[in-house]
Amino acid sequence: MDLRFDLDPAVTPELTDGIRTLWAEVSNAGGAVGCVPPVTAEDVRPDLLAHLVAMSEGRARLIVGRDGRDRVLATAFLHLNQHRLMKHWLWVYTVMVHPCLQGQGAGRALMAAVDEAARATDGIESIRLTCRGGIGVEHFYGSCGYREVGRVPSAIKLADDDHRDDITMWRVL
Repeated sequence: MDLRFDLDPAVTPELTDGIRTLWAEVSNAGGAVGCVPPVTAEDVRPDLLAHLVAMSEGRARLIVGRDGRDRVLATAFLHLNQHRLMKHWLWVYTVMVHPCLQGQGAGRALMAAVDEAARATDGIESIRLTCRGGIGVEHFYGSCGYREVGRVPSAIKLADDDHRDDITMWRVL
């Protein structure tokens, strides 16, 4: 696994296409990134646009991991809080690592880049994220220094007979 991580890269058509492709591939491999497969790159466009708008307004930052061929293989979006009493922590959304890199340390490297970016952001003391129950990803985040601080049973509905917990994780920097 040889990824380089960039914070706040230039938003180009190649980058957005790479993120959309990654998002669809992660989703279709069973990744819990807001979609239920099957998903196309076009299906995730509205969600990506919401992140990009937040970035253009200075409310969000992007970490992107690329390989030596410049392929987008990992992402995380850091969203700053707008509420005056919660500006000391930020949200992390759409944490993705390409399925071909699962189990090779890319996720841990991405979360280390998230920590570094959060620490470099004025006034940020903690990080918050949510994850889908039922796949064990909370154990991964736990191994990265996050702790579970909340769980809403059956808050995520994947199908009529498939409800998952919405798990909130917290990391003090």
